[in-house]
Amino acid sequence: MALDKKIIDTLSKVSTATITTILLKHGLRNVWMRGTKPLKPGQPRIVGQAFTLRFVPAREDLATPASWSSPISTRAAIEDMPAGCVAVVDAMGVSDAGIFGDILCARMAKRGVAALITDGVIRDVAGVLETGLPVWCNGVAAPPSVAGLTFVAWQQPIACGGVAVFPDDVVVVDQDGAVLIPAAMVDELVAAAPEQENLENWIMGEVEKGAALPGLYPPNAENKARYEASKKKG
Repeated sequence: MALDKKIIDTLSKVSTATITTILLKHGLRNVWMRGTKPLKPGQPRIVGQAFTLRFVPAREDLATPASWSSPISTRAAIEDMPAGCVAVVDAMGVSDAGIFGDILCARMAKRGVAALITDGVIRDVAGVLETGLPVWCNGVAAPPSVAGLTFVAWQQPIACGGVAVFPDDVVVVDQDGAVLIPAAMVDELVAAAPEQENLENWIMGEVEKGAALPGLYPPNAENKARYEASKKKG
């Protein structure tokens, strides 16, 4: 099921930093995917449901160029990706084998995939950039995936950057990297996120006016009252 437009519109206005703060208040600490860095500066904040892919360590009888034609392959997985999804790839942090190159990324872009996120690396970087597919990864490498990895499955629970990701969890990614929102918590977070963002914007305004941080961030009762009064004034 496609993600509701209201959810996308709301979370597109909320930073991943704010989202991690809200999730921390709910007891979730391990939600930021380590190693997910923007391939290109200025990529937009993207919101989408996770479409998961999983690699395991390379095994010589399985990790071969011939495997690219297998029914269980990255090629087959890409053909299952719905428009608007965020492809989240568990590459175990392997940094010397590029999981995707320009041709695969071009196909993902053609299918309307919103973004590619991995704790691994990509290859054919110049060509990947030309596809226009937003990518967050941990670098680039020339060798293909089979030089260090075996592709085994898609749409299963994975670990990306040390975070458990299940199919259809919601992912928000911006210049700070990728953050996971468990599917069961999306509505709750969507309700809380705009208020948290507004509060932090108000606090920033006070800092710019010269206010000291103690009692402001986080706000004490007096500053909470001032914030509420400012909301009433618009």
